[in-house]
Amino acid sequence: MDPVALIFYAAVCACLGLAGPRLGAPWMRFGIGAVVGIVAAGLLPVLRATAGF
Repeated sequence: MDPVALIFYAAVCACLGLAGPRLGAPWMRFGIGAVVGIVAAGLLPVLRATAGF
């Protein structure tokens, strides 16, 4: 995995970790995590192209 992807997904996971306990039941946190992961995976190529990486 390249450093840009590693840093991006680390930042996404860190934000989820901070918000985790406030998101409710475990199934709700799982669902929100899955949606955020899908959005992050789709957003990374756009961010990389915009930033020129």
